[in-house]
Amino acid sequence: MLLTREQLQERLIGLHRASLELVKEVSLESLLERITSLACEQAGARYAALGVLDGEGKLRQFITVGLTAEEIKRIPHPPRGRGLIGVLMRQNETIRLPEIHNDPRSSGFPTGHPSMHSFLGVPIRIGERQMGQIYLTEKIDQPEFTAEDETVIEMLASYAGTAIQNARLYDDLRQHDQALQRRNEELGLLNQIGVALASSLEMDEILNQTLALLMAHYKVEAGEIFLREEDRHTLRLVLHRGEAAQAFWTRNRFKMGEGMIGLVAEKMKPVISQNLSGDARFLREAIVQAGFRQMACIPLTARGEMVGVLSIASRSPLPFEESQMQLLSSIGAWAGTAIENARLHYDARRLAVLEERERIGMDLHDGIIQSIYGVGLTLENIRLLMKENTNEADTRIQKAIEDLNHTIRDLRAYILDLRPRQLRGESLLEGLQRLVTEFRMNAKAEIILSGPKSDLLQDLPQVHAMALFHICQEALANAAKHAAARKITVNLWGTNDRVLLEVQDDGKGFDLEKMSKTVGHGLANMTTRVHNVGGDLDITTTPGEGATILAWVPRAQSPSSP
Repeated sequence: MLLTREQLQERLIGLHRASLELVKEVSLESLLERITSLACEQAGARYAALGVLDGEGKLRQFITVGLTAEEIKRIPHPPRGRGLIGVLMRQNETIRLPEIHNDPRSSGFPTGHPSMHSFLGVPIRIGERQMGQIYLTEKIDQPEFTAEDETVIEMLASYAGTAIQNARLYDDLRQHDQALQRRNEELGLLNQIGVALASSLEMDEILNQTLALLMAHYKVEAGEIFLREEDRHTLRLVLHRGEAAQAFWTRNRFKMGEGMIGLVAEKMKPVISQNLSGDARFLREAIVQAGFRQMACIPLTARGEMVGVLSIASRSPLPFEESQMQLLSSIGAWAGTAIENARLHYDARRLAVLEERERIGMDLHDGIIQSIYGVGLTLENIRLLMKENTNEADTRIQKAIEDLNHTIRDLRAYILDLRPRQLRGESLLEGLQRLVTEFRMNAKAEIILSGPKSDLLQDLPQVHAMALFHICQEALANAAKHAAARKITVNLWGTNDRVLLEVQDDGKGFDLEKMSKTVGHGLANMTTRVHNVGGDLDITTTPGEGATILAWVPRAQSPSSP
């Protein structure tokens, strides 16, 4: 039955209005359903379907209208692209048939499929590229679809092609926008963690901030960190945050390769378990009983070495995604490096404490103890003078009192800032002159000091002068206590780039091969002091022939000097 001009015009106007609605639709799934329904309405069909092709020209989606849910269940499989459907997929021309079964290209219907007779198939194209097909069967109240139906559906297919392309572009843009948003969130997380890791060298703060930021980003209920023990075979739980703490602490140690934690540490690769209750690798039943469904574990690494394992656990049924592992692995490397740096910082501080203790002991030995020893020598001489010359004895006692007062001030200086004040504002040569004067008063040996004018050494850094001062003090004390020397000479001189000190005595001497410079304080202190300021020390001695100590320091202070 032919349509009148008015009827055809009315259908075209209705189609145009429908096309405008299609252009507004941006959801691809809703659009496909809308196109299928419009085709069914415009052609007066009982059944309609829309096939959508993928990038390889295969049937990706098949939307139907007219079939009930029960009828769809009875059909054993979706269309496979054979028969007339396959023909229409491979060509760009419309197919209109009064009886499907009479066409040799038809492959029939699967068991359970409703009986269908009349057929109209129209390809959906954009240019030369086919995007899908519209299928219509069973023209209502007529034996077959008409030429006017074909024209209307072809127009609808043109509109549909543009609408589908627009919807796909919108969907691509939306997915791209979501990916950018997710990437920005991940970059924000990395920035937060980077700032947190860079702002502290305290282990506890690094662990807590890293785990807290990760848990907040992934919206999980619990997290934990295991660190490798010194035996390198055991991982110990050092931090838990979030819910069900008792459940997580039921097992706080794992061997390498044991359970999920041990496997991650051994393989140094992240592991995701989306079903903890059914995962044989997971060895803490209490966590499953606490309602946790999934866990993601990442290794903490530093310079290619395993430091520990970080895990986050969730009760949510939404699974962790594999795409999240790259971000987590990067964070694991950052956190592992920060943990290792914190450990090195702790070791450095501990070593600094030990070195400071050694320095204090050295300064006490070279300063306070030597001063007290000098007072002791003075008091021994005073005991002999008491009967011979009381006036001289009284003068010596007054001098001993002054020396003890100096020693008390030095002790106070150690208590306040741990720095001896042995030069007392003097130049190096003035300080050496004071040492020599004190030695003459307290020892029986002859001593001679020679050196340049003080102004020739004004450019010598204070720390270098202090080193030579203490070396001279130690050498004179050794000559008085151990060498039984009768004559001692102290020579100080300078070159363009260094200042040298020589202390020579004619005492007993000693066997340098049998005397370790690293045992005790005397010789070891001298060596340490001069090396600390970039200088060196040479000792020449033979048993019975005295000893010569030669020390030099650079005139300029090196960058590594304290």
